[in-house]
Amino acid sequence: MSAAMTVGYGSVVLHVPEGVPMGGYLDRQGMSAGTLDPLEVSAVTWSDGERRFALAVADVICVNDDLAARARRAAGCELWLAATHTHAGPETGCVPGGGATPEPWLDLVAEAARAAVHRAVDSERPCEGVALGGDLRGVGADRSRPDAEAVVPLDVIAVVDGGLAGVVVVLPVHPTVLPAANRRVSADLPGAVRRALRARLGPDVWVVVATGAAGDISTRHTRRGQDTTELARLGALVADRCVDLLTGATETAGSRPEAPGSRTEAAGPTAAAVGERVWGAGSGVAAVTRRVRLERATVPADSEKLADDLRRAEAAGDPVAARLARSRLEGLRARTGYARRADDVPSEAASPTGSGTIGAEVGVARLGGLALVGLPGEPFLAVADQIAGAAPGPTVVLGYVNGYPGYLPTADAYRRTEYEVLAGQVAEGSAELLAATARRLLAEG
Repeated sequence: MSAAMTVGYGSVVLHVPEGVPMGGYLDRQGMSAGTLDPLEVSAVTWSDGERRFALAVADVICVNDDLAARARRAAGCELWLAATHTHAGPETGCVPGGGATPEPWLDLVAEAARAAVHRAVDSERPCEGVALGGDLRGVGADRSRPDAEAVVPLDVIAVVDGGLAGVVVVLPVHPTVLPAANRRVSADLPGAVRRALRARLGPDVWVVVATGAAGDISTRHTRRGQDTTELARLGALVADRCVDLLTGATETAGSRPEAPGSRTEAAGPTAAAVGERVWGAGSGVAAVTRRVRLERATVPADSEKLADDLRRAEAAGDPVAARLARSRLEGLRARTGYARRADDVPSEAASPTGSGTIGAEVGVARLGGLALVGLPGEPFLAVADQIAGAAPGPTVVLGYVNGYPGYLPTADAYRRTEYEVLAGQVAEGSAELLAATARRLLAEG
């Protein structure tokens, strides 16, 4: 094993032409019509001289099994491919329960991931790592609970090479600021965070923004609009919180002078004294995945009752109750729409592990003292808590990684029959099974 862990970064633009289907909203009318901000496929690689692990993050709605496998083969190393889940990108075959990635995106996204990984490998240099975490307020909240506190956990992994070289931000918030009426391509909230954070940290610091366990978390109750102005506002809130976490001097890594345009004039972002050093010289890299079977859902729902609930809420003039009732009806409609799309998916793609089940892959990567957990689909935020809360050391949980079984609600959500349960495909207990699998992989070391 080498004396130091090396880390690299690479990124490529994912071009989306006009006139292609967009993913995320079943009721979107029309095809893509221009670009609001460019989509990216970015990669970070870690190597201990013997083993290499790569995390690639793509501005797409989802990553199916076939796309994850194609990208891994192309990269030539252990690779996780994660989607930011932007609802303003191309349709990549986002069918809960498993789908086939349509062309040209199967080839284009896999090739972009390969190119980003290779650029990252070429740029690898000895680096230390610092894990930071804290609350983020005013950006995301439980979208089915209007009275829920607007606070979510924010994870920042700082890569340090004497100064701050780059950051990986894990944000557990649905990137659905732009509405279904939007037909301009955008990375939505992750793109806004990247722009804001790059402006604050300067051109020499790379930034990757991944989406965490955001299945039930969105900006529905925090956003003030659904346009570029609101994207900039929310992106700035996240970036400022990241800078707060990154600010402070350390003995193990010197500070970098503050970048022009950064938020504060006092102390610039450095190697994050408030964080925990998680890798350095002599640290190793290891990654393991495990495939599990999830039972398919059989969730009874009375569409007439849900429609009556909506009519009563509207008659009572209760906009909050009406929005929630409408959301439940939309869940049923989404399930029907997904079922129609699944009819065009080969059975082995829709259920790769056997009839009546949905295949799902759980991954754990160890980067020195830091554990990354990759969950497929859209896990509820509490699923990440079930994993990280029981982990023996610093642990960061990502969603939308290496497959798309759909929403992964916690068991209590099935009691409330929320939108995600009605629109989803997995049976009660599936999220808990994935969390237990991740905990076992963490315990196995």
